[in-house]
Amino acid sequence: MASSSESERKEPVNEQMVANMYGALRSELNQIYSKITELEMEVSEHSLVISAIEPLDPSRRCYRMIGGVLVERTIKEVLPAVQRNKEGLEEVISRLNEALEKKKKEISDLEAKYKIRIRKPDGEAKEEDSGRKEGAAQGVLVGPANES
Repeated sequence: MASSSESERKEPVNEQMVANMYGALRSELNQIYSKITELEMEVSEHSLVISAIEPLDPSRRCYRMIGGVLVERTIKEVLPAVQRNKEGLEEVISRLNEALEKKKKEISDLEAKYKIRIRKPDGEAKEEDSGRKEGAAQGVLVGPANES
């Protein structure tokens, strides 16, 4: 009778429950960000491997780590597997980006519904402002190129 989507949650009873729910959503968001970053690093490693072995002779020996075991193969066998792994990682990253957008929307809906605003402690805000002023005034001093 009562149909509800997965994104709808129980209505929080008090402020503390809203804060806990918001904190949990922020934590999930950070976990998704870190997983995306980790997978992007793996994709870049796969790209480096592909670019390193592509120009080589396909019959040349190479070694590949499979489940913690180093296995001897040829480039002809390894290259397609590495390319498939890279494509799979890119697909997972795109799915995680979709989940990230959904989570961001869920957080912004919660912020709008309960009028949540993030406040920075006074000490942090002052330090950031002074840091920006110092950074803006800094420059690089370079001497003449050919000084004998």
